[in-house]
Amino acid sequence: MTEDEKMELPYRPCVGVMLVNARGEAFVGRRIDNKEGDWWQMPQGGIDEGEDIEAAALRELGEETGVVPRHISIIAKMEEQLRYDLPEELIGKLWKGQYRGQEQVWYLARFTGTDADVDIEAHDPPEFCDWKWIDPEQLPNMIVPFKKRIYRAVLEEFRALI
Repeated sequence: MTEDEKMELPYRPCVGVMLVNARGEAFVGRRIDNKEGDWWQMPQGGIDEGEDIEAAALRELGEETGVVPRHISIIAKMEEQLRYDLPEELIGKLWKGQYRGQEQVWYLARFTGTDADVDIEAHDPPEFCDWKWIDPEQLPNMIVPFKKRIYRAVLEEFRALI
């Protein structure tokens, strides 16, 4: 794929959820498919054609964490959509080569359940092999390098509401 072809690729519509518990800690999961490092991320995923954005957020949250809508309350939604480009070596390989990166809408949600309500194996196949609650300030340090800017922006937007 030429550089021009890569630049012409669109961004994948995506949604992310910063899930925080009553102690103000953020949920992170370690992706099963990332063998290159000890990277953790918040729940996120693609928005299906014609799907409502909030419905996509709830679906992705359920698929990746097992958390159902009755165990969360939506606190906020970022007005600005955030974009990131994939690293050069991943363009043309992820998402069937159709996208150059993602354009994300982020939600902040309060988890009102218990840790027993989290089930990272709820969806087959699971995306995470482990999960934990962390200080939100640690989020940019735990994500793959090409998403650090996104996590800093999400944290800045939601910090006062956590």
